[in-house]
Amino acid sequence: MRINHNIAALNTYRQFNNANNAQSKAMEKLSSGLRINSAADDAAGLAISEKMRGQIRGLDMASKNAQDATSMIQTAEGGLNETHDILQRMRELAVQGGNDTNVTQDRDAIQEELNELKKEIDRIGDTTEFNKQTLLNGGLGGSVDQDATTTTVLAVTGVASALTNGAAADTYKITTSTAGELTMTNGAGTKTQTISNADGAQELNFSDFGINIKTNAGYTADDAVGNVVVSSGSVTFQIGANEDQNLSLNIRNMKTDGVLDLAAAGKVDVSTHDKAKASITNIEKAITEVSKERSKLGAYQNRLDHTINNLGTTSENLTAAESRIRDVDYALAA
Repeated sequence: MRINHNIAALNTYRQFNNANNAQSKAMEKLSSGLRINSAADDAAGLAISEKMRGQIRGLDMASKNAQDATSMIQTAEGGLNETHDILQRMRELAVQGGNDTNVTQDRDAIQEELNELKKEIDRIGDTTEFNKQTLLNGGLGGSVDQDATTTTVLAVTGVASALTNGAAADTYKITTSTAGELTMTNGAGTKTQTISNADGAQELNFSDFGINIKTNAGYTADDAVGNVVVSSGSVTFQIGANEDQNLSLNIRNMKTDGVLDLAAAGKVDVSTHDKAKASITNIEKAITEVSKERSKLGAYQNRLDHTINNLGTTSENLTAAESRIRDVDYALAA
């Protein structure tokens, strides 16, 4: 028998404390629903699950971003839908104006309606907005730097203009190694396109990049070497949880002084049969340009739909993985 130390009592007290601590931890897990309530519960598991939580929340926000991007595209496409309808009416009027059964007074009335329709196209271009951002006036489309010391291809004899149809901001280099061919390369050197060219007036259409170069009669084949610098004018959508997981969109100037090319005098004129005939062709080209832009916007929208689906699936799977690490198993917690 020992007097100074009651070993049996100490053992009982230690076991009591252990049971009490275990019960407290079990109650904490059961009440919170979490297996890891502090770093001490599972240091490695906490670090892993917090990283997963960051990804999950980023994916969910990226999905919302993609939905907002879809709404912006739908707004722009809605404006172009009305532009399409207006151009179809203008074409109809140009066909009517080409008929010589019309007297001068009749053609004047037709011309008046055409002029008003052109104004409405421009109004749509100036006022179609999403969250205070104008969409169809060229502000969301890249543009070629027209300084010949920067876009050096403009310094080449016979090169009349260099334009872009939605090219991303970059410096594009044109070279030639084979007679009758020009090759364009992007700044990173990851993409190239080779096209044919000849002497004289033509359109050098680097369609893979969305860059078009027009030449005149003074141009000599293979001379159009140099840089084409496209300035930033696009919107960028953050459609992923991490850096650089984004998508850029350009929308061209869809007004009469933009790619529709109907603003200049005589472009839409029905004062004579010949002028009306030319106007039909000009309006037809404008309709084609609107169709191209709407087709591009539709492709982007379909792409974003798949992006949203993929983000949802990834978030769901990561949530399940994070739950296995972080959440409590009620059958085992007691």
